Amino acid sequence: MAENNLTSNELYFEEVEDEQGINLTLEENLQNNLVGLIEDRFLSAESARDLDEARWLAAYHNYRGLYGKNVRFRESEKSRVFVKITKTKVLAAYGQLVDVIFGANKFPIGISETKVPEGVAEHAHLDTKNPVPGIETPVADSAAVENPFDVGYEGDGRTLKAGATYGTGKFEEQRIEELAEDSLQEGLSPIPEALEISPAQKAARRMEKLIHDQIEESNGASEIRNSLFESALFGTGIVKGPFNFNKTLNRWSNEDGERKYSPVSVRVPRIEFVSIWDFFPDPNATTMAECEYVFHRHRMNRTQLRGLSKLPYFDKDAIRECLQMGPNYIEKDYEQELKDDSRNDEYGASQFEVLEYWGVMDAEYARQVGMEIDEGVDDLDEIQINAWICNGKMLRAVVNPFTPFRVPYHAFTYERNPYSFFGIGVAENMDDSQKIMNGHARMAIDNLALSGSLVFDVDETALVGGQSMEIYPGKVFRRQAGVPGTAINGLKFPNTSQENMMMFDKFRQLADEQTGIPSYSHGQTGVQSMTRTASGMSMLLGAASLNIKTVIKNLDDFLLKPLGEAYFQWNMQFLESDLGVEGDLEVKATGTNSLMQKEVRSQRLTMFLQTAANPAVAPFIKINKLISELAYSLDLDPDELLNDPEEAAMMAQIIGMQNAGQATGAEAGPIGQEQEGMGAAGGVPQQPQELGTTGTGGGNIGTGNVPQPGEDEFAG
Repeated sequence: MAENNLTSNELYFEEVEDEQGINLTLEENLQNNLVGLIEDRFLSAESARDLDEARWLAAYHNYRGLYGKNVRFRESEKSRVFVKITKTKVLAAYGQLVDVIFGANKFPIGISETKVPEGVAEHAHLDTKNPVPGIETPVADSAAVENPFDVGYEGDGRTLKAGATYGTGKFEEQRIEELAEDSLQEGLSPIPEALEISPAQKAARRMEKLIHDQIEESNGASEIRNSLFESALFGTGIVKGPFNFNKTLNRWSNEDGERKYSPVSVRVPRIEFVSIWDFFPDPNATTMAECEYVFHRHRMNRTQLRGLSKLPYFDKDAIRECLQMGPNYIEKDYEQELKDDSRNDEYGASQFEVLEYWGVMDAEYARQVGMEIDEGVDDLDEIQINAWICNGKMLRAVVNPFTPFRVPYHAFTYERNPYSFFGIGVAENMDDSQKIMNGHARMAIDNLALSGSLVFDVDETALVGGQSMEIYPGKVFRRQAGVPGTAINGLKFPNTSQENMMMFDKFRQLADEQTGIPSYSHGQTGVQSMTRTASGMSMLLGAASLNIKTVIKNLDDFLLKPLGEAYFQWNMQFLESDLGVEGDLEVKATGTNSLMQKEVRSQRLTMFLQTAANPAVAPFIKINKLISELAYSLDLDPDELLNDPEEAAMMAQIIGMQNAGQATGAEAGPIGQEQEGMGAAGGVPQQPQELGTTGTGGGNIGTGNVPQPGEDEFAG
C-alpha cells in the first residue's frame, strides 16, 4: 500500500482508470482489524468443511485403489487386493462429460438475441426509395451483353452499356453497417427481393464467436476438463475467472530490409481451474449465488510471492515483510493423505500460505472499524472487496473491480445435494458396493489359497520317531508295527470362491444402478441377451444416457451459463475493440442434448428446404435466410460458405443462361442430327456405338438358342 497520513478513522478510495478496481488505502490498525475479520471467516469456512473432506478422501482412496489408514485386517486375512471398479466408473463418467461439452464443433455456450430486442433493431432493410451513396443499382440490358455468359465484371475486357455496374454493389455485413442511418429502415422489407439484415442476430453471433475464440486461445478447454474430472470424482468442480491476462503476440516487422521481432501485448480474458481442496466457500451457502464470501488458498514459493509485487495494487512493503518473516505454510491432514510417498512436513517448509478473499463487508461493521463510508449508504448495505493475506499482513485490498459486482468463481456439481454447497460424485455413490466387492474378492482369494493345496493330518504315534515331515514326490514314511489306522491323511478344504464371485458380480450390478453408468457402456465384455443386437444395444444406451443428461443440466445451470455471462460482461467492460453490441443479448447453455437438438433442427430445415422447392410455395420463402440457418445448425459459418443475395442472384442468372444455351444448342440443326451425332447436352459429338459380334452391343437380350440339325436356320 502507498504510505499515507490518514487518521485511524479515515479511509479513502483511490479512483483509478485501470480495470483492477479501486484501491483501499487503510491505516495500519484498520488493516489489522480487517485481517483479523478475514482470518476469522477463513477458520469458520475451514472447520465447516471437515465432513466433506472425509468424503473426498474416501472417494480418492477408492479411485486410487488404496485402503485408508482406518482400515484394519485380521491376521487370518492374507489378501490385500483392491478391485478398482470405482476408477472405471469415474473415468467413464468423465469421458461422457468431456464428450458432451467438447464433442461438438464448438463450445456449448450460445449467445442469442432476446425475443424483443431493446437498443437494436430485430430486422432492417435497405430503403430503395433513398439510394445509398456509393452503391449503384445494377442495370441489365440484353443489347449491352451480347455474350450470354458475359456478366460484366469490371476489368474483364467485355463491352458494357454505360451505367451497368455489375459487381460493384456487393452486399456485405461490414458495408451495410457503414451505411447512413436514413438508408436502413427498421422492420421487414415489403419487397421480397430487397436486401435484409438482422442487426440483433448479427450482434449475438458476433459475440458468441468472440467468446468461443477467447476460450480456445486462453487454453480454457484444458482448465474446464480438469474441473470436470474433479466433479466426477468428488462431486464438485471449480472454475475461476475470467480475469485480465496480458498475452504476448509474437510478431515480426520488416524495417529497412531487416526483420525485427516486435511483440505486441494484448489484454485477453483467462479462466483457471481451482481444486476443491483449495476452495473454502461461505459455510451458510448452498450455491455460489448465496455466498457472501469465498476463500482461495494458495501455496506459493518465494519466487511466486515476489511475483505478486509486479501486479496492480499489491503492497511491496508487506510482501517484503512476509519474505523476511519466513515460510508459514503448514500441511493439512488431507494433504498428507493425498501424498503418494512418505514425505514429511519438510516438503512445505519453504512454502507460503496466501489467502485470497472475495466477499462482502457490512457497512455497519465498516464504520465500526473506522472506514469512512458515504452517509447515503445505509448500515444494512454492503461493499464488496478483494483482499490477499499472508503472515497476518494485508498484501492487497481493492474494491471488487467487476461491473456488476460478482464473485469470480463458478462451482458446479455432478449430483446436486440441495442442502449442501458441495455435490456428490460417482465414487461416493458406489462406496458401499466398492467395499463389499473388495471383501468378497479377498475372501475368494484366501479361500483359493486353502482349497488349492492339500492339508495333511499326521498321526505321529503311528510313525517311527525322528522322521522329517517334509512332503515331496516319492516320500517314504516309516510306520511302527502293530499300530492300526492310517498315519497320514490328506485333507481338501471346500472351494467357496464361486459363491464369493457371484456376490462380487451382484454388487457390481448394484454399482451400475448406483452410478447410473452401466458396465456395457464402457466396454464390459461378455454381453448377453438384447445387447447382442445393434438395435438392443441402442435402446440400452439411450436409456443409460438419461442419468448423464441430468448431470449436463447441472453443468448448464451452474457452469456454462454463468461462465458465458461472465465472459459477456468482461467483453462489455474490458475489451479494447468496439463490438458494436448495444442491445440486450441472452446467454444460453446448450450442453443438454446439444447434439440432438442440432441434428433435429438440421433435419427439419432440410425437410422445409425440400418443401420450398415447390414452385407454388417458393415465392413465400426467404431462401437465403433458410440456407443460412441450415448452415448454422450444422456448425458451419454462413459468412464463409454462402454468397450474399446479390452474388446469389448473379450466379442464378449465369446458371439460367447456361441452361438456356444448352437447350438452344440441342434443338438447333437438321432433324435427326441429335440422334446421329450430337448429344443432348452442349452439342458434344458422340461416337457410334459398337454392336459387337452378337449385334446387341454386348448384351444378351434376343440372342436365342443355337439352331440344331434339321431346323431351318441350321447350315450343315
